Amino acid sequence: MLTNFAALSDEAVTTWSRRFWSEARNKSFVMPFTGDSANSMIQRVTELTLTKTGNRAVITLINDATGDGVVGDNQLKGNEEALSQDENVILFDQIRFGHANTGRMADQKSIVQFRYNAKDQVGNRHAQVMDELAFLTASGVAYTFKTDGTARVGSQLPQLEYAADVTAPTAARHRRWDATTGLEAGDTTQVAIADTPTWAMLVNAKAYAVNTFLKPLRSDDGVEVYNVFMTPDGMAKLKQDTNFLDAWKQAQTRGDSNPIFKGTPHGGKRGIYIDGLNILEYRNVFHPSTWGGGAVRGQRILFMGAQALGFADPMGIGAPGWDEEKDDYNNRYGIAGRKVYGFKKPTFFNTHTQSTEDFGVLCVDTAV
Repeated sequence: MLTNFAALSDEAVTTWSRRFWSEARNKSFVMPFTGDSANSMIQRVTELTLTKTGNRAVITLINDATGDGVVGDNQLKGNEEALSQDENVILFDQIRFGHANTGRMADQKSIVQFRYNAKDQVGNRHAQVMDELAFLTASGVAYTFKTDGTARVGSQLPQLEYAADVTAPTAARHRRWDATTGLEAGDTTQVAIADTPTWAMLVNAKAYAVNTFLKPLRSDDGVEVYNVFMTPDGMAKLKQDTNFLDAWKQAQTRGDSNPIFKGTPHGGKRGIYIDGLNILEYRNVFHPSTWGGGAVRGQRILFMGAQALGFADPMGIGAPGWDEEKDDYNNRYGIAGRKVYGFKKPTFFNTHTQSTEDFGVLCVDTAV
């Protein structure tokens, strides 16, 4: 039975809007990693800062204290260390998707219920685009590209308010895996066919993340973990590495209590937990075919900790919406879903490296 959407009450329309957004959230890969606390991989910000140029959300990062304090009875007053912070502005914009039918008679002849099918399609596409935007933002790749590295044609995504805020990985947060020499400075032109992901790559990248103070996710029982995202092909290459297989097999044989396998589902979906890494495969990890001088298919592996991304989800204006419009003397109608949000990869002045760096994400480029 078809719903007469135009005759629905305001409360019923709101219910449809929430159902549409529920469709998008449930189908989204990144939404399970989103939370309101600073211990979330993607921190959701709902409170707004009003400015003359429009609304924006702000995520605040507190830098670590670095002073040595005072000892004995030496005077502390006047020698206190000032705490510093970095504020990152997250712009947001509206994204809409819609479908229109060809007319009343076309609907009558079809067994497809237009409204219900449109809701499903709109919710699904919202989820897909949200995931792509999140991974492009974290990878430092402009919205003019798809996650496979090809150019978008006829897309309005590059016109989003926050599209111009996408920034390339900072120097200390961009590495390249070299099968011969190990972890090197990021340079996609130097990626070779042999530079596929290995257990050694994971171990070295994790050590690098810890040494450069990439903030991990922390569970209630104190377990620290980084979420590691790679392509399905990259995961397949990793599973062909004998050293990785040995470590994985040993962890599985001895159970979750094995320190090398100890992990927590906190922070999103459960992948392969090993040595404080939650390794997940995902098709929207950036994977161009033009690295190494244009002949190498690569992937940008993301090591993501706390506050790797900021997600502006403003209350009020950010509420999901569901609209219907009739045309041609009520013979044709269209259905649209809308949502206002924005992404930002936070940066901060790292007091340990004495440079401005991406806060919660490390990019490691490999071949696949």
